Amino acid sequence: MGCSGCTKSEGCEAEKGPQRSIIDQTLETIYPGRIWGSPDDEARFLAGVSPREVKRLGHGLATATRAPTFYRPGGPDDLCDFVYVLCIGRAPALLDVRDGLAAPEGDRVRERYLRVCFSTIARVACVQEVAMELDAHGGEVVIRELPQPGVYDALLLKRMRSIVDLVEASDLEHLDFGMVDKPVVDGQPGDYLERYGVEPTIANYLFFAQPARVTTTTVLSAGESGIAPGQGGERRVAP
Repeated sequence: MGCSGCTKSEGCEAEKGPQRSIIDQTLETIYPGRIWGSPDDEARFLAGVSPREVKRLGHGLATATRAPTFYRPGGPDDLCDFVYVLCIGRAPALLDVRDGLAAPEGDRVRERYLRVCFSTIARVACVQEVAMELDAHGGEVVIRELPQPGVYDALLLKRMRSIVDLVEASDLEHLDFGMVDKPVVDGQPGDYLERYGVEPTIANYLFFAQPARVTTTTVLSAGESGIAPGQGGERRVAP
């Protein structure tokens, strides 16, 4: 979130100080060696937010934000599950189109989501603005997911506050995305550099594997009547 809408007279440190302590304590407990990809399995066992709880929170977020929400499990290398809140867009959501659950409508669609990441290794969550774009041309439907470095669109801030309120009321700690989009002090990247070509950030230790600004491109082949629900596509990832 940016500073333009802030109403905290006590300044950022009143919120960021406790968040910094939570991050430090979590890293110390879960990653005693500070090595990415090598969490302490005993320390993280049942320490995070379960998929069942994330699904329940997703329903609560739909009510709190008055917007459609979509649960998505994390990938094999992720340490979180996701709830996408559709803030700008309409049905069928591009998220469902990309995942083969709906047929596309239109040749050019632009949407904005707030993606809530719930950690499976600690009771923490963070929120990231995500753009989804669809362009159809030449017999193909191309869908891009473009994560943003935080939440900046003013149209999203009201729902962002509702998300944070619900997260904090659910015995979870909200971590500002700017706090986790930083390298780990004395961190050891393991094989992260070899995989992704950049140093891991705190977000990669606590939430998802891919760099925070990676664009994911999915290409769906289009038939005469469009994409049938359930049809897959080729997914490409680019920095």
